[in-house]
Amino acid sequence: MTALTVTTDRTKFLRLSLAADAVITGGNGLIYLAFAGPVSTLLGPGTGLLRGIGVFLLVYGAAVGFLASRRQISAGGTKAVIALNIIWTLGSVAAVVTGAADFTTVGAIWAIAQALVVAGFAELQITGLRKSRAK
Repeated sequence: MTALTVTTDRTKFLRLSLAADAVITGGNGLIYLAFAGPVSTLLGPGTGLLRGIGVFLLVYGAAVGFLASRRQISAGGTKAVIALNIIWTLGSVAAVVTGAADFTTVGAIWAIAQALVVAGFAELQITGLRKSRAK
């Protein structure tokens, strides 16, 4: 006979969505910092802007990773991540629409694709937060 282990950890989905966000965000930040010149040529924004975004993404990714690693995941912290992800999504779309970031065509496509991924993380985190509260 085989025993089946059932987990009652309602935060698993939330933890995974936060951790995935942290890894992708941190990876993006590293690329923007390490390869600002080539990325600037490809996407359009200047190297200074990309390095600044890279630093922000590294710090943000580390903070989201820290949140995901806690035994008790803070609902307030999760809501802040969701809010910042929504702001990032809207800001990315606005940067493309207004031309503020001086994107190349590839850069505009990248910015919209990235916005969709970040919006997806926000949705996963909303779902995870709801699941973690379900009784």
